Amino acid sequence: MQANNRHIRALELDKILGMLAELASCPASKERALAIQPAASFREAMDLMRKTGDAHQLTNRFGTPSIYGLVPCGDAVGRARVGGMLSMRELLDIAGLLRCARTLNKWKSQAGSAPTSLDSLFFRLEDNRALEEEIARCILSEEEMADSASPELGDIRRKIRQSEQHAREQLDRMIRSTTYQKYLQDQIITIRNGRFVVPVKAEHRGEIKGLIHDTSSSGATLFVEPLGVVEANNQIRELESREAHEVSRILFTLSAQVGDDADRILTNYDVMLQLDVQFAKSRLADKMKASVPDLVEQGETHLKKARHPLIDSGKIVPIDIRLGGEFDTLVITGPNTGGKTVALKTLGLFVLMSQCGLMIPAADGSTVCVYRQVLADIGDEQSIEQNLSTFSAHMTNIISILGQTNADTLVLIDELGAGTDPIEGAALGVSIIAHLRRLGAKLAATTHYAEIKMYALQTQGVENGSCEFDVNTLSPTYRLLIGVPGRSNAFAISQRLGLPLEIIEEARQQMSKENTRFEDVVSGLEQTRQELEREKEQAAYFRRQADALQAEAQEARKKIDAQAEEELARAREKARGLVEQVKFQSDQLLNELEDLKKQKDKDDFSATVGDVKSTLRSYLRDLEDAADPIAQKKAASYKLPRALKRGDTVFITDIAAEGTVLSPPDEKGYVQVQAGIIKTKAELSSLRLVEKKKVTYQSGSTNLRSVVGVSREPTHSEVDLRGMDSLEALIELDRYIDSAILSNIKTITIIHGKGTGALRAAVHQRLRKHKSVRAFRLGVYGEGEAGVTVAELK
Repeated sequence: MQANNRHIRALELDKILGMLAELASCPASKERALAIQPAASFREAMDLMRKTGDAHQLTNRFGTPSIYGLVPCGDAVGRARVGGMLSMRELLDIAGLLRCARTLNKWKSQAGSAPTSLDSLFFRLEDNRALEEEIARCILSEEEMADSASPELGDIRRKIRQSEQHAREQLDRMIRSTTYQKYLQDQIITIRNGRFVVPVKAEHRGEIKGLIHDTSSSGATLFVEPLGVVEANNQIRELESREAHEVSRILFTLSAQVGDDADRILTNYDVMLQLDVQFAKSRLADKMKASVPDLVEQGETHLKKARHPLIDSGKIVPIDIRLGGEFDTLVITGPNTGGKTVALKTLGLFVLMSQCGLMIPAADGSTVCVYRQVLADIGDEQSIEQNLSTFSAHMTNIISILGQTNADTLVLIDELGAGTDPIEGAALGVSIIAHLRRLGAKLAATTHYAEIKMYALQTQGVENGSCEFDVNTLSPTYRLLIGVPGRSNAFAISQRLGLPLEIIEEARQQMSKENTRFEDVVSGLEQTRQELEREKEQAAYFRRQADALQAEAQEARKKIDAQAEEELARAREKARGLVEQVKFQSDQLLNELEDLKKQKDKDDFSATVGDVKSTLRSYLRDLEDAADPIAQKKAASYKLPRALKRGDTVFITDIAAEGTVLSPPDEKGYVQVQAGIIKTKAELSSLRLVEKKKVTYQSGSTNLRSVVGVSREPTHSEVDLRGMDSLEALIELDRYIDSAILSNIKTITIIHGKGTGALRAAVHQRLRKHKSVRAFRLGVYGEGEAGVTVAELK
């Protein structure tokens, strides 16, 4: 795009670039940010915007890389290239530049391998860690070189320290000597002209033999170098000269290495400045809450919920604005301070920002057309020096714009035709619009003239727009309405402010019939539009309510489906438990039948058969109760054989668990029961007394069991440890395994839940060491998965 500072300043792009410069990390990149010009072509604008978008995505995912401490190094590297010696400050700056390049490369490697438009810049960055570390090893600060920079330098400095120590020791003995103390002004050792001296009273200058190097301002003190330390001082000066020579040699060596790598260093510097500007654009986008627009070479600019970045975010009203496509000219009308100029500036500024590769503060899906040039006449450009009136300055700018406009130009004009006679100004405005359209330009202009509004209504490709104004509150809403001509609202505002009605009516009669009819039409359109807006808002409200109700219904259905799945899962688990119980009971019955066959010749065979029959009937009743899905029916068909007392074991049908009675029933028929770690009150009708019965079988064979324990309550093949601590759970697990072994259950299911995994780990640890456990595994799908463990007993 052709650079025209006057038009850029009119649209305030320079202020946006100033905001960008504040977010850059070093002075050189700040200068580059301020010097940015809009792209000259669609391809260039696309490349700039793509880089900004990629930088924004990278920083959002991986943070902004550090690019600090960069200083201009072109002159220093150039001197090093031709054999010059660089200072320690310059070498440290170059080391910092190399370190920054290495850090950027490391950041990019950690940011992933997905290709981005910034890869071409990162690819040009090259590390030279050897030179970076060598400079850091040799130079401690801009005024100090490390002793370890070279063996020779370290040796020289060691000798200097030794010579200084020797000289100090000699002078120290002198100033402490009672012979010389009376000749000294102070008992101190000082340095003059780089040599160790002592302060001697002027009247005793002949008492201490040596060289005078300085005199105090009063003349009362002479700084004398005693003859005894002259040799030591001479040796120090000689060593210091050798030190300076060695330091220069090291600096020349490091400078030569910089010269050998000059091209790479300068390339790194240039690339890092470009990257710093790109990441500054990303930070500016975050600050403005901006997004990447869609750029088009030809077509419509459509800004959605655009917010001018220089207006306070708490006061700005987002606007939608379009230009191109169905119409190439937009005429914006409305009252003063209604937002016409802001809308015009927003359109031009966002076009310029997009072509600078800057994201714009507008909603996603906004589209910006790329232009070769943007020309603007906005604001009072009156020149006092040229003695031009407002109208003259306005016409001068428009004449300049007409001379530059072509088919690839966006023209923005504020208050078209203003500053002169309204009739002539309106006619000029219409003619200027028509001429700019013939040149093929896209045009947006603001005006108050009804003639220009009428021209927009009657001309194909020209569209009206208006800034909404609330007459009731006498304040603008700052909303831009495309397709609706605006009103000045002068009569309405005057009436609201208290101007007598007869004056307003007389003013209405002064207006032409054509203007009156036009204003009435506009007023009717405005009223209709507002009614449609209200209906639209009401429809949107009902739509949101319907969506919310639908979402609630879907959520409720999901919950019901989830509950159904849970119920089915519990039913499957219960069915599996019933199968295990039936299998166990069947095995028990078969064993007892075998025992009965062996005892048929015994005298007490009939009594034994009676006991077995009683036991079988108890088994069958228990199985029927377990299979009955209706808890109330179970409770109703069961009567307690005796009154409950403290310590009795009961089965609680409501929660399908055993518990211990803590207190007798109260007057309301509730019993306090403890089930595991839970204390609760249960209705007496929901409790079933659990009694143990011993059945004894006599057998003449010594390898037969003599006593078999049989419980009237069905023995379950699972144990639930949830809610217990580890110690309590392991005690319950050991008790349950012993019971299962006595009941001849080979497979048990241990329910421990998922949780933190601590209880599962404790259970597995105990199962590994238990002598009665053959193997164990976690549950599979349908068994409870990681929330249960299935164990096989020996």
